[in-house]
Amino acid sequence: MNMVLRHLLVTGLCAIVLPAHASSRSPAGPATDSVKHLQDYQVVELRRYTTTPGKRGDFVRYFDSYFPEAFEQLGAMIFGQFVERDDANRVVWLRGFKDIQARPVVNAAFYYGPLWREHRAKVNAILPDSDNVMLMRPLHAESGITVLPAVDPVREPEGARGVIVAQIFPVRKEQMDAFSSRAERAFLAYDSQGIRTAGVLVSLDVPNNFPQLPIREDGPWLVWLGLAQDDAALRALSQRMDEVEHALTEVGGLRGAIERIVMDPTPRSRLRWLALNAATDQATP
Repeated sequence: MNMVLRHLLVTGLCAIVLPAHASSRSPAGPATDSVKHLQDYQVVELRRYTTTPGKRGDFVRYFDSYFPEAFEQLGAMIFGQFVERDDANRVVWLRGFKDIQARPVVNAAFYYGPLWREHRAKVNAILPDSDNVMLMRPLHAESGITVLPAVDPVREPEGARGVIVAQIFPVRKEQMDAFSSRAERAFLAYDSQGIRTAGVLVSLDVPNNFPQLPIREDGPWLVWLGLAQDDAALRALSQRMDEVEHALTEVGGLRGAIERIVMDPTPRSRLRWLALNAATDQATP
């Protein structure tokens, strides 16, 4: 597999052997009809927060309880929120806006509004670092993050399940188009039972239009987001990711090491493993 993948990337034959946009996506069907109006967010923030040691669980409970619907009411979207497996003090969440003009409008309404004013002191007290933020956009129209239905407290009493993986490629700016084309085709190797692509994102190179919230300026990046059904599926995915990372490093275009983040969804994360039960047309965990 590794030799074949390397050969395809080097020779450019991926376009012949593999269809460009055939990757597995998050489920669609009757269970997701309720969120058809909650799609097409062209601006995505990948936010990685550091919490005070021992307080990550408190932050997750505050976040899950207070904030997702507040942003939805303002026209934004919390795609999902997660805890990193390799760092006990790290929380990751994904926020989407319809376009870049909506970002300062929504953020001003939230951060100067009554909900955040009520809870900001206790949240900020356990959040020493919230500046690790990548401003992104979908690589193309088909690669945006699909909005899944909110976790159903009746049908999903145990909360969100699955494993979320982010693969972050630091790409040379002048190589982004060529590299992302190679990478997207290579990502097709991930598609299998128990694995879904959740989105492919690339840096959005625009000024920060809400400077009260810093964003990183050391990009650009290409980010693959995926869902694994369970740890067994994650192990199979990890082997394929090793091969893809090695092959993409060999063909060039990177300016640093590839980062891989393995995460568990918080109980109320929309982005999670969600199956469709064909017999009942209901979402099932």
